[in-house]
Amino acid sequence: MAPMHMMRLTGAQVLSDGGFGQDDLWVDGPLLAQPAAAPDRQIDLSGYLVLPGIIDLHGDAFERHLAPRPSAPFPAQIGLQSVDRDAASSGVTTAWMAQSWGWEGGARSPDFAVQFMRDLAAYKPRALTDLRIQLRCETYTVDTADQLIAALRAYGIDYVIFNDHLGEALDMIKTDPEALSVWAKRGGRDLAGFIRLLQDTKALSARVPRYLCTLAAAFDECGVKYGSHDDHDAATRDYYGMIGAKICEFPTRHAPASVAKANGDPVLMGAPNVVRGGSQSGNIAATDLIRAGLCDALVSDYHYPSLANAAFTLADSDILPLGRAWEMISTNPARIMGLEDRGVIAPGKRADLVICNAQTRMIEGTLAAGRWSHLCGDLADRISSAPARMAHAAE
Repeated sequence: MAPMHMMRLTGAQVLSDGGFGQDDLWVDGPLLAQPAAAPDRQIDLSGYLVLPGIIDLHGDAFERHLAPRPSAPFPAQIGLQSVDRDAASSGVTTAWMAQSWGWEGGARSPDFAVQFMRDLAAYKPRALTDLRIQLRCETYTVDTADQLIAALRAYGIDYVIFNDHLGEALDMIKTDPEALSVWAKRGGRDLAGFIRLLQDTKALSARVPRYLCTLAAAFDECGVKYGSHDDHDAATRDYYGMIGAKICEFPTRHAPASVAKANGDPVLMGAPNVVRGGSQSGNIAATDLIRAGLCDALVSDYHYPSLANAAFTLADSDILPLGRAWEMISTNPARIMGLEDRGVIAPGKRADLVICNAQTRMIEGTLAAGRWSHLCGDLADRISSAPARMAHAAE
């Protein structure tokens, strides 16, 4: 890796403490630094906004990079490189890829998840983005506790979300067998075999509460953050909250979000929901929860570019000032995950920066731990033409 040098960024409108002001920033290797006398390079960012790097707590988009078509998987290292570039071009500097740990088989099975952990560990030395894994643990995977706990310890998994898609699948036997057949094929089964699997899995329901409590105790011991996904009512949120699953991810209605807020549990919603003006699955609109003060952070869900676009949408709609909207994709996610080294622009923090053209709103540059992970447009021209400081013979 090439050595990092001191860089001074001047002339931009910099987001700090919820508002913008013109300020100079000093990047010293992977960190933001106090002003220094002689930077190696000075870059004029007049006409740009500089914002904290985006922290994405839940993204599914990696799946289409690993397998652009369901029947056409690519080698993991190629797929992860594509994920890395996609995230970086959208201003993402830290990203959790939401990998399923489920009962349905195929790419959502525990064995696939463990292999993905190995693949990510092999790719990490080349990664530009801080890529991590969020495990989406299906609640009926009751025979996998030892395997899951061993995997999170071996590969440093720090985030788990409980999911329960079994009821939805059982309902589809009558309501949408054609879609269920597609679901079955994804896991390598025909429809009849998949229905048998659903019925056998449902028979394990009495073992689910003990399984979740066993996992919760292990997560607490290992310092893993955990929560639940698609809470559909207040009782469900209360249940998960009581076992320690504090993060409320994609509540489908107002009630579970309200309970989460009352209990001090963070609420996450999808940025595409904001950009598209509502939920693609017919659940509550994210903007409704944001207006009510019931949403703490936005995540990419299935589309990285929606993160920055959601912040601008909230500002254009007068729902939140841009600075506060951006905190929902940077400062707040950092706080939720206990990442004290990022999420704000300040000396001593990681040099994770998004450089956005103030007129076009195009993200033209992303710095991740002081390295350019994305660079394009006029900003690339400015950096190419910025003279470097000549070293003296005594240096």
